[in-house]
Amino acid sequence: MRHPHRPLASLTFLLLVATVSACESGVGGAASITEADLERHITTLASDEFGGRGPSSPGGDRTVEYLAGRFEEMGLQPGNGDSWFQEVPLVDITADPATAAISISRRGGTATDLAYGEEAVIWTTRVVEASSVEASEMVFVGYGIVAPEYGWDDYAGIDAEGKTVVILVNDPGFATGDPALFTGNAMTYYGRWTYKFEEAARQGAAAAIVVHQTEPASYGWETVRNSWTGPQYGLEPEDGNRGRVAIEGWFTEAASRAAFDAARLDFDELVASAASADFEAVPMGLTFSASVENELRSSASRNVVALLPGAEAPDEYFVYTAHWDHLGTDPALEAAGEDGIYNGALDNASGTAGLLELAEAFASRPTPPRRSLLFLAVTAEEQGLLGSAHYAAHPAVPLEQTVAGLNMDGLNSFGPTHDIVVTGHGMSELDGIMEEVAAARGRRVEPDPSPEAGYYYRSDHFELAKFGVPMIYPDAGRDAVKGGTAVGDAADERYRSERYHMPTDEFDESWVLAGAVEDLRLFFEVGARVVDSEVWPNWHEGTEFRAIRDASRSGG
Repeated sequence: MRHPHRPLASLTFLLLVATVSACESGVGGAASITEADLERHITTLASDEFGGRGPSSPGGDRTVEYLAGRFEEMGLQPGNGDSWFQEVPLVDITADPATAAISISRRGGTATDLAYGEEAVIWTTRVVEASSVEASEMVFVGYGIVAPEYGWDDYAGIDAEGKTVVILVNDPGFATGDPALFTGNAMTYYGRWTYKFEEAARQGAAAAIVVHQTEPASYGWETVRNSWTGPQYGLEPEDGNRGRVAIEGWFTEAASRAAFDAARLDFDELVASAASADFEAVPMGLTFSASVENELRSSASRNVVALLPGAEAPDEYFVYTAHWDHLGTDPALEAAGEDGIYNGALDNASGTAGLLELAEAFASRPTPPRRSLLFLAVTAEEQGLLGSAHYAAHPAVPLEQTVAGLNMDGLNSFGPTHDIVVTGHGMSELDGIMEEVAAARGRRVEPDPSPEAGYYYRSDHFELAKFGVPMIYPDAGRDAVKGGTAVGDAADERYRSERYHMPTDEFDESWVLAGAVEDLRLFFEVGARVVDSEVWPNWHEGTEFRAIRDASRSGG
C-alpha cells in the first residue's frame, strides 16, 4: 500500500530553514541560480555543435569536456579519484531480423512460427554473435514476481531451470486496483519489464517472454517493436552477460492468446488468477524455440563526476544526477536534406544545465556543506540507464555512505507553478523534506498523475535506488501561476507530441525559465537540508528498497 509521509522530527531541520534562507540572501547559494546562466548552458549543450550528444560520438566527447571544464571553474574537485571521468564500456547488439526465428509447438506437434516484429520481438543481452533456445518447455508464471515484503512468490513450487517463462507485465496491484495489494494502481519495481527478465535469470530460465497488453504496459505494441528492434545498447561486462537468459522478448496479446489456446488454457481465467497470492505457476504443455544472430560493436563513453567535499562529514554524500546524453545525429535524415540532429534541449540539456547551476550554488556558499556533495552527469540514459547502472555497480564513493540523492530529467520551460510533481511520491522520507521546502515557498507537492506507468523506474535515480540509496525524482509542476493547469497540461502535450525524441527538441526563445529557476532553488534546499544535517532519510516501510538500505546501513 502507499504510505503517508512520516515527518522527520529533527531540530536540525527546523534550524536549517533559517540557515538556507540566509545563504540565499547572500552572494552565493540558491540566489546564484539564474535564468541567464541556465539558458547559456542549455543553448550550449543543445547546439548543433554538440551533435545531439550521442554516447561514444565526437559530440559526446565535447559534452563531457564542457561539463568537466565548468565544474573545475566552479572550484569543485574530480569525483572519481583524481579524474573527472568514469569510463563506461558499451556494446550495441543488433539482431538480424531476416534470420531471427521464433516458434511454438505442442510436444510432438507441428511448430507454429511467429512473425518477428509483428507478433513477437526477441533479442539477447548476452554479448554473443548468436543465441538460441531449442524445444524449451513453456511455463506461465503469472507476474513473475518474488517479493518477500509482499508475501509473494510466483515461482514457488516450480523449477524454472532451462524453461521458457511466460510473464504478465505490471503487477497485481494494477490488475486489481486494490490499494492493499502491492501499491495499488501505482506500479512497483516488480511491475517493470526489466525486473521480469532479471528475476527469470535468477530462476535459471532459458528464455523469458513478456505478454504485451497496452493498458498495463502503458504503451502500444509499436513502442515495443520500435524500441527492441535495431541496435540495442548495453553495458559490456567481463562475463559478457552470460548470467542472463539466452532469449528475452515480448509477444503481442493476440499471439499470446493463440499460444494459450493451443495449450488448451483459458488466457483470461489465468490472468485473473495470477493476481492472487495463492497463484501457482502453470506448465503449458508447449515448447519454445528461438534464435537470433547478432552484429556486435563495442565502444566507450564517460560519466562525469564532480565532488564538493564536506567540512565535517566528508565521507557522507548527497548526490545530484542528470543524464547528459541524447540520441545523437541521424545520417539518413541529413542525407535526405532534413534536420538530423537530435539536440535534446529539454531532454536533457535542461537537467544537465540544472546540475551545473546546483553545483555553482553550493560551491558559492559562504560556508562549506557539512557533508560532501557529488554531482553526477551520466551517459547512455537513452539506451537504458546504462551510465547510471555502471556507476551503481562501480561507485566513485560507497553507496552505503551515499545518504540520499535527487535526479533531474527535463526542467520546466513554461514558467512558475504553484506545484511541483514528485514521481514516486510516498516512497521515501525525502518527500517530506520536499513538502516542507515547497510549503515554505508557498508551493505544494503533487504526486505523479500516472503512477501506473512506472515512471519512477525509467530514469537514472532508479539504478541507485536498486542499491538502497533513497532517491527523489521531481518533475515540473502543472499548475502554472499564469494560466493554471491548462497551461501546464498544454505544454506537456505539445512537448510529447511535437518534440519528444525528435530533432525538434531544440531551445526555443519563447521558453520561460523562471519556473525552472524556482524548481532548482527547491532542489538546492532539499539537498542543503540533508548535507547540513546528521539525518539519514530512508525508504518508507514496505517499499521494495527499504530492506536493501537497512542491510547496507547495518553493514549486512
